[in-house]
Amino acid sequence: MSNNGKPTALQSELEIAVSSFEGFLTPEEDKVEEPVNEEAIEEVEESLEEESLAEDLIEEEVEEESEAEEEIEEDEEDSEGDEEQTEVEEELEQPSAYTIKIDGIEQEVTLDELQSGYSRQQDYTRKTQKLAEQAKLVEQRQKEIDERDAIYEQLLPKMEAALNGDLANEPDWNRLYEDDPIAYVREKQLWDEKKERLTSVSAEQERLEKEKLEQQQNQLKEFIEYGNQKLLEVIPEWQKPKVAQQEKAEIRDYAINVLGYTPQEMDQVYDYRALLGFRQAWLNNRTVEATKKKPTQKAPARVAKPGSVAKIKTTTPERKARQKLAKSGKTSDAAKVFEQLI
Repeated sequence: MSNNGKPTALQSELEIAVSSFEGFLTPEEDKVEEPVNEEAIEEVEESLEEESLAEDLIEEEVEEESEAEEEIEEDEEDSEGDEEQTEVEEELEQPSAYTIKIDGIEQEVTLDELQSGYSRQQDYTRKTQKLAEQAKLVEQRQKEIDERDAIYEQLLPKMEAALNGDLANEPDWNRLYEDDPIAYVREKQLWDEKKERLTSVSAEQERLEKEKLEQQQNQLKEFIEYGNQKLLEVIPEWQKPKVAQQEKAEIRDYAINVLGYTPQEMDQVYDYRALLGFRQAWLNNRTVEATKKKPTQKAPARVAKPGSVAKIKTTTPERKARQKLAKSGKTSDAAKVFEQLI
């Protein structure tokens, strides 16, 4: 670049152009005629065009630099404004304390904590409602399946009976073949189809019976596990395995030897409530046996007044206990009946 800001190449070309113009301005008598060089003229014109383009590029660069400086200044001003706005918002968003009661205890929480707690509660409520809806839908579908299975289970025996009726009297196939071979083929095919259908129905019934038995066993297992848990809640002493084992053995012996149950019947006692009744009767029997061993003083005999008639009791305690058990059906009343039997 030269001092005037123009490229050196352009400057030399301009000097050539100036010399050419000066030649045109010189009087004709002072100069010698020379042939016109068209190539030189074209080079001059191209030089002028390139000079013009270079000036335009320089102007565009200057404008771009100016716009970039203006954008930087605007960004700095915006950044300063954002910082001031952030400081104001932080001052305005300082959380205030609110006093609320949680499980009867007053606590101070901020506004952010209140909003966060409310959001969690709303989310929990939505999830709970969704789970309840899903459970209700599953229950409804299970009910529909159970109803369909019940109808299906009722139809199978009817189908089996109808097929057995159709297959009760088997035709004389040899005679039918001799009399009417076409009828033989048709009837034999129908007969075989009914036999296959009967086999399928019988197999399906066996499958349903097996599935039903497995379901009952699982339910019984769950009921026994639930009963064992309830027994530990009602009888804390049975949390010790040795104590539980010893008492269960004594209760079993008491039920067999005193109450008259068979070992097979006791093996079928799965209801924890029945076991609680046996235990209560066994405890009462122990109390009675312990009382019998203590010496008792006989009460003085009452002397009837002359002319009075002694009343005969027609209702015994055993009968009362049985009547009460028949009305209530409670385990405690059953234990009282066992006491009277003892």
